[in-house]
Amino acid sequence: MNLPTKLTVLRLILSVVVIAILCIPFELFGFNFPEYDVNGVIISLQYILAGIFFVIASVTDWADGYIARKYNLVTDTGKMLDAIADKVLVNSVLIILAAQGCFHVIIPVVIVLRDIVVNAIKMEAASKGKVVAAIKSGKLKTACLMTGLVLVFINNIPFEFINIRVDQFLLYFAVIMSIISGIQYFVLNKAIIFGESK
Repeated sequence: MNLPTKLTVLRLILSVVVIAILCIPFELFGFNFPEYDVNGVIISLQYILAGIFFVIASVTDWADGYIARKYNLVTDTGKMLDAIADKVLVNSVLIILAAQGCFHVIIPVVIVLRDIVVNAIKMEAASKGKVVAAIKSGKLKTACLMTGLVLVFINNIPFEFINIRVDQFLLYFAVIMSIISGIQYFVLNKAIIFGESK
């Protein structure tokens, strides 16, 4: 197992840690996370801890890809685990936070459905020996989504002090970019999907 793959496995472990922090009913065991008042904005230690682990996991996502490409350590196993780790981390957090009322449920619904469609396109392309390259709209979607989620974890600080919901804006913008990038993936690869000759 090379270094990029080890980082991917670490991301999977960190994803489970984030899920556990957000989902385990600690109050049933007599423990309540303390809350802090930051200039009138309440933030829970539970979300701070989950956010820290989420950021670390996100950094490993960048690091494993960078190292794999730079040192030619890309493997089929690594690519498979990387895709799984990405979805486990991001989609689970989206679903959990939506269920806890942090944002509207339409956000995870659209993003998860888009990921299913794009992954299906990539699998179909791979079965025919084709590689579906990442596109700019998809990268923009990911950047907005990850930044928005980090802000949700810290209750939109510092923007909450001036009553600007940057976290929600970024998440809804990520939804728009999810739809746009999904359509682009379909258009760019419809020849592969329908077996059309170019």
